Amino acid sequence: MAKLILLLLAIAAMFIFTVPAYSFASYAVTNLNTTVVLNQNTSAQVTEVLTLRVSNSSVNQYETDRLALNLTLSTWQSLVGPLLVQHIINPKSGIYDFKFLPGPLIPSYYADNAGMAKLMMTYYVNNATTVTETAPRTFVYSFNRNVFNFEHAMSGEVLPSNTTLNIIIPEGSKLKSIYPVPDAPISNFTSGYANTTTFSWFDGEPLSKFTFVFVIQQSLGAEVTSFFATLYNTLGIFSYIILGVVIAGFILYAYLRSGR
Repeated sequence: MAKLILLLLAIAAMFIFTVPAYSFASYAVTNLNTTVVLNQNTSAQVTEVLTLRVSNSSVNQYETDRLALNLTLSTWQSLVGPLLVQHIINPKSGIYDFKFLPGPLIPSYYADNAGMAKLMMTYYVNNATTVTETAPRTFVYSFNRNVFNFEHAMSGEVLPSNTTLNIIIPEGSKLKSIYPVPDAPISNFTSGYANTTTFSWFDGEPLSKFTFVFVIQQSLGAEVTSFFATLYNTLGIFSYIILGVVIAGFILYAYLRSGR
């Protein structure tokens, strides 16, 4: 029996000294602020900022973790918890160009002299919206709520506690419909959010029936530019050759008419 106890103690000692130090760190997420910038090509740039409260006993460990070059996102998830990778945007939507930046520790004055830090994640996502051309140079964009990846309550998806969602639309866009009513800006509600490009919702807002539709009226110059950009993307360098032939043909036609 004594040998068995000694063996168990030896195994326990091995476990204690082989587990990485960061597994004992104490980090707690106190706030999540997410900003989604919608682009005209239906993609979106997402910036998520998590505010962490670092316990007094883990301040030095956070500084070490932040400067470490070999810590993966999975490692940080083990430190912070599932909120770190439970993005606002569903990964199935096609996330790319992901960047993760742990910020510096800012001393605070809680009872245990803990510190605060911000973890920033930026990435792009495809198909954040769908677009329909309803008239010449008039495009209606609808937000794809299936890309949300927030927590689920009895009523469906909701914004968690201490969470802010911001959506920014391109300059010149006009809001067509929105639900639920944004928590900010409050003052723009009576004007139908005219000339408003940033909309914010705070924790507790239901998202299961989220609706966000806006309209972009494209100028004639933008339409011409878009046409040639599409032509180049389709034909590559040959688009310049085709354009040169068309211009040369127009010049030749004008010359022949002037010679009559």
